Amino acid sequence: MSEAVAKRLREARKQQKISLDELARRSGVSKGMVVEIENCNANPSIAILCKVSAALGLSVADVVNVASTPAARLIEAQEIPTLWNGPKGGTARLLAGTAGPNMIELWKWEMKPGEFFESSSHPTGTFELFHVEKGTLKLIIDGVELIINEGSSAIAKTDVPHQYVNGAKSNLIFSMTVAELHQ
Repeated sequence: MSEAVAKRLREARKQQKISLDELARRSGVSKGMVVEIENCNANPSIAILCKVSAALGLSVADVVNVASTPAARLIEAQEIPTLWNGPKGGTARLLAGTAGPNMIELWKWEMKPGEFFESSSHPTGTFELFHVEKGTLKLIIDGVELIINEGSSAIAKTDVPHQYVNGAKSNLIFSMTVAELHQ
């Protein structure tokens, strides 16, 4: 997948006639990291992919090739990328998403006890929808904690720093939809 991501980002940057320096400036990601990504020498985090993609007017789904383009598109199980691997075996998979810059993404998270994920602020107006299938999700939004129990759902504005935490002793499974709408 790293090769495909590198190729898509490089092609988008060149198609838009954006220099490496300009992409680094727009995204807030160092030029060195952008070069490493394009040369397939780095495995960028979700946060870095979000920043670089947004700077190119793309969604992460565009970059990892799970964005919808025709009226309907099937994404086979083997095509669904894992974009986060927790230290204890948890995963975050981007199930599907629309093309950017206005985008909606559907994620499936599985977190083992004690795992957490920290995210920087998304663009202004971004929000996320959550549904906990198993376990308890502690959602920390700009320092405020929200506990989402099994079977419950939540909505959060995520244009501020936020975290997903499994502080319980059992596995956590939740789905999340991210909506980034530039209106």
